[in-house]
Amino acid sequence: MSIPVLTIDGPSGAGKGTVSRAVAKKLGWNYLDSGAIYRALAIAVSNQRTSLDDVIEITNIAKQMQLAFECNEELTVLLDGEDISSHLISEKTGSVASKIAALPEVRKVLLQKQRDFQQQPGLVADGRDMGTVVFLDAPYKVFLSAGAVTRAKRRYKQLIEKGIDANLTRIIQDIEERDQRDSERSVAPLKMATDAHYIDTSEKSIAAVIAEVLDFID
Repeated sequence: MSIPVLTIDGPSGAGKGTVSRAVAKKLGWNYLDSGAIYRALAIAVSNQRTSLDDVIEITNIAKQMQLAFECNEELTVLLDGEDISSHLISEKTGSVASKIAALPEVRKVLLQKQRDFQQQPGLVADGRDMGTVVFLDAPYKVFLSAGAVTRAKRRYKQLIEKGIDANLTRIIQDIEERDQRDSERSVAPLKMATDAHYIDTSEKSIAAVIAEVLDFID
């Protein structure tokens, strides 16, 4: 019996994480935050002060790092046994993650790590290339999006609520740069799968988006 997969792709700040965790909880399925894998690698690379030009060393770190997800109300990510959850959301981590995610050698190493999350009774996979590369044959695919300014305001609010200093203008610039980098990279660029269900989350509540995703699966 095949294990069902729901992929939820989209740019940063579109609401993928919140929606994906809620849908996974309602379905009783496993959850994969692929962005957290790349952000965890970014933290590991930064901790070891590795140059972003040193592809060989970054690839070695990717092979060796041990990751574990604990999905309750909030996502807890353990890197080599250490809780790094509070560091995942920082703009610096996101920027480094976006840069190393463009490296083909790194994506190849992390591809299997992501596919290993496909276990019974099912999987909700959140990312940028879940439906176009990682789980190409997934029976259910969703693409969430919203305007860059809307997404930046959400990120700003999220950071402030966590007590992290933030600058809205800088966040807007970072998101626009990341969108361009993610959509123009040569390997697994950010794009909507041709068989995905599109949802613009700009004017919708999280509850409404969750309900639409569940209706789509039904």
